[in-house]
Amino acid sequence: MARRRLMVGAALAAAMALVLAGCGSDKADKNPQGNGSAGPGKGSAAQVTPADKDVNVPVSAEIEVKGGKAADVKLTGPKGEVKGAPRADGSSWVPAEPLGYDSQYTVRVGDSSSTFTTMSSPKNRVNVHVYVSDNTVYGQAMPIVMEFKDYEVPNELRASVEKRLFVTSTPAQVGAWHWFSGSHLEYRPKEYWQPDTKVDVRYALGGLPLGGDKYGQYDVTSEFTIDHDKRELVVDNNTKTMVATLNGVEVKSMPVSLGKPAKPSFHGTMVVMEKLAKTVFDSGTYGVPATSPDGYKADIEWAQRMTWDGQFIHSAPWSVADQGRNNVSHGCVNVAPDNAKWTFDFTKVGDPVVVKNTEQALQPGNGWTAWDLSWADFLKGSALPPPAN
Repeated sequence: MARRRLMVGAALAAAMALVLAGCGSDKADKNPQGNGSAGPGKGSAAQVTPADKDVNVPVSAEIEVKGGKAADVKLTGPKGEVKGAPRADGSSWVPAEPLGYDSQYTVRVGDSSSTFTTMSSPKNRVNVHVYVSDNTVYGQAMPIVMEFKDYEVPNELRASVEKRLFVTSTPAQVGAWHWFSGSHLEYRPKEYWQPDTKVDVRYALGGLPLGGDKYGQYDVTSEFTIDHDKRELVVDNNTKTMVATLNGVEVKSMPVSLGKPAKPSFHGTMVVMEKLAKTVFDSGTYGVPATSPDGYKADIEWAQRMTWDGQFIHSAPWSVADQGRNNVSHGCVNVAPDNAKWTFDFTKVGDPVVVKNTEQALQPGNGWTAWDLSWADFLKGSALPPPAN
């Protein structure tokens, strides 16, 4: 069960292909072994979990020590010494990779030693999608988004999952995870990422018990960087304009047409999720024939997704006369072709888009909605105590 580095462009494309209708689709960390004494030692009082002679230990196990220091753990297995490090709080020692199935390991802490044996490889394993690609530069609002494939993690196991999701940012920034559902969670810092931040993530889920006799499939890592410049788009329904700012300074304002009353644009803080130079919007993908009064099938240029159900910023030459005056779209932000091209070239995936003063609020989880919550409300969706500020 070696750790895998995840390349997720294909996963993102596959997931998003399901919802490419465009513009207004209606659409406690538990240890099964408990505490146990270490094997016979020479005067050491350390107690280690997994306990001596334990069997069927998950390969995601961490080494907990009472009466000793996690930093003193030495773990050896069939391939020799296992690399790892203690958690920052010293609560356990974390192997750098999942342990091997059907394998015996020896733990040494000072003069104490104990052995345990891991479980056999399970049949029911759950995979995940993550929406960051290695060695990619993103905008300042890029959340770390993870979804379990076709599985909802029970409430009582969400803390144990969250504890196995390691995020390291340089420079260091306070952040947390939020469960939008049992299958969808997002990580964000308290404020937008600082410029030039480097982010490393380890989704250490390989072999982790997920309930219902299911286990995590892989141990996965990813790394990405936040851009040097801070960009933001602010769309205001009251003025029918979209304003682009670069490092806090306005660089362009352009007229827009938003969703008509029957299909209003959502107000809230969104994130550019993907950029499509050319695509097709087809209402038939959500059950509305293109030939019906409210149907459409159109070739679209310079599209930037903001929600899963199909609200985009995109070129709309047919509504130029209404832009800055009337709302005529199916929920999207319509801009003139030259403005759409300019905006497409200006932004990166992960840039924030703030839409204000429309009739309908953005729903949590409809897109990457981590920034649509205050920090206090975001923390309420974590299964773990809040991080230290």
